[in-house]
Amino acid sequence: MKQEAVIRACESIRIEQEAVANMLGCVRSEAFRQAVDLLAHTDHVVTCASGTSGIAAKKLAHSLCCIDLTAMFLPPCEAVHGGLGALKKDNVLVMISRGGKTAELLPIISACGKREAKLIAITENLESPLARAADLILPLTVERESDKYNMMATASYVATIALCDALLTALMEEMDYKKEQFAPIHPGGAVGQMLNHQ
Repeated sequence: MKQEAVIRACESIRIEQEAVANMLGCVRSEAFRQAVDLLAHTDHVVTCASGTSGIAAKKLAHSLCCIDLTAMFLPPCEAVHGGLGALKKDNVLVMISRGGKTAELLPIISACGKREAKLIAITENLESPLARAADLILPLTVERESDKYNMMATASYVATIALCDALLTALMEEMDYKKEQFAPIHPGGAVGQMLNHQ
């Protein structure tokens, strides 16, 4: 392994560590508190994003299901071909897009307003179409990606996951979620064994 590769790897960790630390400001904001309140009191959450942000959105939907919130990830390609029927009045759509202007998300943003659902945007571009349409904005603050070309979704992905996990842990506290509630919906794996065989 090249010495330069080791140096790049260490630098990647440092950059991503800083990106996560930068999210503390967002978590301490009034918008974050309002987002937690919206998510805790809706019947249904839909998450939507493209590319690497889509992986984060899918993980958020799964995490919300794990605390007994009804949530689903809606791929943009499915959303614009009838999948938006899953989004009802007063539901919450969490859309993730660093630039906030991804072409395939624009018709979904428009449909969200027509469906009278609430829109929470996770984005870095506060002047983007996504940010302008959102009811709440949770801003990403990422100085640079961790690859040498500042091109790959690396630090921004880790920061997004950290923010989504912060939403999850805040919701668990807000809803007074108990470990016993997790056991019936997680019978599989090592966690299921631990929860269901005590």
